[in-house]
Amino acid sequence: LKNDLAIQGTLESVDQFLNFKLKDITVVDEERYPHMMAVKNCFIRGSVVRYVQLSPPTVDTALLQDAARREAQSTQQQQQQQASKSTAAASS
Repeated sequence: LKNDLAIQGTLESVDQFLNFKLKDITVVDEERYPHMMAVKNCFIRGSVVRYVQLSPPTVDTALLQDAARREAQSTQQQQQQQASKSTAAASS
């Protein structure tokens, strides 16, 4: 994180703002952050993340590609709906 806190855990979810939910977390430097030893799950705001490191074997690229494809299709459909509403409103 930007405050030099390093956390390892299992990624549970990520939203469009790059906020993370982690479970089963551990703090890399427990001596520096002893109060974090009791925390098992956390929500991390995307704006405080410096970088994310994922081990290649744990990344399901097919799932990521499918999710990105669905997101792009959803965005395209929303844009088309907005354009058709704008056209209908202009012709009224």
